[in-house]
Amino acid sequence: MAHCYCHPFVTLCSLCMFLPLILAVNLGNWLVTEGWMMPSLFDGLNGQLLDGTQVQFQSTKLRKFLSADHSGRATIVANRDQASGWETFRLWRISDTKFNLRVFNKQFVGLQGQGTTVVAVSSTPSISETFDIVRNPNNPNRVFEMNIVGVLQGEYQITNGYGPSAASKLLQDHWNSYITKQDFEFMAANGLTAVRIPVGWWTAYDPVPPMPFVGGSLNALDNAFTWAAKHGLKVTVNLHAAPGSQNGESHSASRDGYLEWGDSYIEDTVKVIDFLAARYGNHPALVAIELMNEPLAPGVKLEDLTKYYRLGYDAVRSHTLNAYVIMSNRLGPLLQLAEGLSRVVIDVHYYNLYNPMFQQWNLQQNSDYIYNNRASDLSKVTPANGPLSFVGEWTSVLDFKGATMEDSGSFAKAQQDVYGRATFGWSYWSYKCQYDGWNLQQLIQDGLIQI
Repeated sequence: MAHCYCHPFVTLCSLCMFLPLILAVNLGNWLVTEGWMMPSLFDGLNGQLLDGTQVQFQSTKLRKFLSADHSGRATIVANRDQASGWETFRLWRISDTKFNLRVFNKQFVGLQGQGTTVVAVSSTPSISETFDIVRNPNNPNRVFEMNIVGVLQGEYQITNGYGPSAASKLLQDHWNSYITKQDFEFMAANGLTAVRIPVGWWTAYDPVPPMPFVGGSLNALDNAFTWAAKHGLKVTVNLHAAPGSQNGESHSASRDGYLEWGDSYIEDTVKVIDFLAARYGNHPALVAIELMNEPLAPGVKLEDLTKYYRLGYDAVRSHTLNAYVIMSNRLGPLLQLAEGLSRVVIDVHYYNLYNPMFQQWNLQQNSDYIYNNRASDLSKVTPANGPLSFVGEWTSVLDFKGATMEDSGSFAKAQQDVYGRATFGWSYWSYKCQYDGWNLQQLIQDGLIQI
């Protein structure tokens, strides 16, 4: 007779393997801020210059742009007719009016000599790299016009923008109201079996995380585990924002849009994973810990990511043998890395967005792409006797002109058909969002998606 090993999500037998799929939803913009999903969080900062704001300076008389020539490392000049990367400066907010300016090659603009020469040579800001930005467009004597060409709206911007007291109150209210126990009841009642919860590295330092981050998110995460257990849901904890930012996006809490994560951050990142595994490793609701969300190549080097994944895996295993360890991206090398490791999952994210090709296609063409291309892609990361596969993010949003919500429902069905072949399961992005197509709760209530 075959010998079996039973687990809440897995039954392994010497003759067969049965794995009920995780049908999950991401709790995006809850414990890690994503401003695009709920812009009203930033209403109190309207008109403010926040961290990561990209600005260009153009002289009022000659109409020339300031430039950090050769990506910095030299004197700042004002001789460019057009603006691009060298002419774009990223702000570090010190106060409402004081800022550091970071250039294309990550140096900071500063003063040299007797304060008569403006250069970009320092890798760390000090007083000589701190400037007042006085915004007075009606001043006839102003020398430069400042044009804002990009912004970030993430955890760093909201906490450093509002300041410790106001940010703490705002986010505490948000955590208490955005996702509640009633939401877990709704999810369980509508066929979902799990949640994927994005968290930031600062949660491991709660209740007093490093500035500008504020405490309180850990209590909200504890509540999520309690509510999940009560309603029979499983939890995947996803390190969405790693120290230094692993992709430069606002959802990784980047200060200025630059990717900083690398070998020097590995030790601190493993400490976060160790904290999460120690706290939740034996909780009945935990099913997996994801070591990092969307590390971006080539900024994140393969050797650094591989080293971190091995250490992160060991950190989880030091506290639990049952929880799955999820690894995101870099698929070919990760399949090799996963050999010999137990309960490892490869996470892929599939969006028919961010490419003009999808904008030119109709519903049928987008759906055919799912049934053909996505199905093929998924099969490549689902090898026999290899790690499990997980479509950790997908959405029913379509990018072509005239797409209706009914189209989104049909497109979701196509993806459910294909992503249901993932051996670990899938997770929709997201449970709530100001945009209906990204809002699974609304889609379920409207009868457009059935789990």
